[in-house]
Amino acid sequence: MNVVLWIIQILLAVVFGGAGLAKLTQPKEKLRDRMGWVDPVPPTQVKALGAVEVLAAIGLVLPALTGIATVLTPLAAVGLVIVMIGGILVHLRDLKRQDTEDRRRMEMQGAVTCAVLLVLAAVVAWGRFGPYSF
Repeated sequence: MNVVLWIIQILLAVVFGGAGLAKLTQPKEKLRDRMGWVDPVPPTQVKALGAVEVLAAIGLVLPALTGIATVLTPLAAVGLVIVMIGGILVHLRDLKRQDTEDRRRMEMQGAVTCAVLLVLAAVVAWGRFGPYSF
């Protein structure tokens, strides 16, 4: 199970590290094509979310690799669970606002993706706080 947790941690770190870096480095207008939810959100909040995602990605692997402050790994996973709850709520809210079937389908896919990432982060939090802690 320890190997499975490591695989999930690395997968989550890659996903959130990439998404966070995109939010930090790209202007909001450029993100709009792939992330329609950014429209009503102020650019500073998009950048803040990107920073949180990058920090969580680092927190998922670096403490465990170095053996320093290993409690940060499950805490980063809990933080991502909270972020994904917000993501699901945003996508479901935007689902009602979309005027075309394609846009509604895209929002539903976003909500499902957030739910899958939430479950993976919850598994890491459970495993690293519980039976497979460092």
